[in-house]
Amino acid sequence: MTKIQHIQHFMQQEAIDLTYINNPTTINYLTGFLSNPNERVLALIIPSNQSACLLVSELEAKTAQAKSQLEVIGYLDSENPFEKLKERMGNAFRTVACDFNSLTVDKFKALEAIFQPKSFQNITPLIDRMQLIKTQDEIDKLLKAGEYADLAFHVGFKAAKVGVSEQEIVIAIEDELKKHGIRKMSFDTLVLSGDNAANPHGEPGERQVRNNELLLFDLGVLLNGYNSDATRTIAIGEVDNKKREVYDIVRQAQLAAQSQARVGMSAQELDGIAREVITRAGYGEYFNHRLGHGIGQTVHEFPSIVAGNDLILEEGMCFSIEPGIYIPKEVGVRIEDCVYLTADGAKPFTKTTKELLIF
Repeated sequence: MTKIQHIQHFMQQEAIDLTYINNPTTINYLTGFLSNPNERVLALIIPSNQSACLLVSELEAKTAQAKSQLEVIGYLDSENPFEKLKERMGNAFRTVACDFNSLTVDKFKALEAIFQPKSFQNITPLIDRMQLIKTQDEIDKLLKAGEYADLAFHVGFKAAKVGVSEQEIVIAIEDELKKHGIRKMSFDTLVLSGDNAANPHGEPGERQVRNNELLLFDLGVLLNGYNSDATRTIAIGEVDNKKREVYDIVRQAQLAAQSQARVGMSAQELDGIAREVITRAGYGEYFNHRLGHGIGQTVHEFPSIVAGNDLILEEGMCFSIEPGIYIPKEVGVRIEDCVYLTADGAKPFTKTTKELLIF
């Protein structure tokens, strides 16, 4: 059964007549066609009892057909894509499913006007579930992306010197990766020094690296449609006992969760393993985010590894384990690996040491 057939089987069970998906990453996952349509309409149309088709700009119609092997409805910039869709599909659809997580209000209104269904349903939970368990091919791609994240750490650590700015280190990392054929990072590379790292989502700037402080790297690459995401924190010169203590606690929490992750435990149990280490050490209030998130074709996927989520972890799930301690105006430490879950436990996509490196 293909992925599209899996969706059609679900639609037939739930009495859904038509599914409309407009998230480019999801369309790539389901069809093999990847596009960045910008302001143009891109959609995968899946009727419950007919062949699926793609709605794309005429500029990409031939590529879409070749990559997906689906029928393609092309439209010119001067044409209304939704009118073209109506001409092809008609409007005899009582129940339409959409990806609520990515559908904008204007697209929703256009669909409502064309199909005039009695109800809309959310297909997002099914898509999330389908993407949850990765195939061996997907895991291999994630491993390769992880190798380049390790390379990025190597380059960044080498560039980290007293007097060099955070942004200069970012540039050094990304320039070197481009030489290795990496066209895009998974997200904006973070290099945060000293108290700037106390903001979990801080921005690199002109702040220069100083002696006797910690330096946080959070980075990843997009390769063959799959992402890496990892974090390491290093020391520039010797650091005081408080900074070293914070580092050691975060490292213990990360290693505990990664080593104890197993098939059959819940997401909240795994979060609790790391959180207990940090809380027991007296820093619980400074670990102020979830332990992890899914990873694959997007950096942040389902599931969320967080308190309150009773989802049972299964073999083939891929997610991050990234505890942190962030003491405002003082210090920030995070250590992260993304892992894939096997019958023997969690295996990391990145291999850079988690010992405190001193430069």
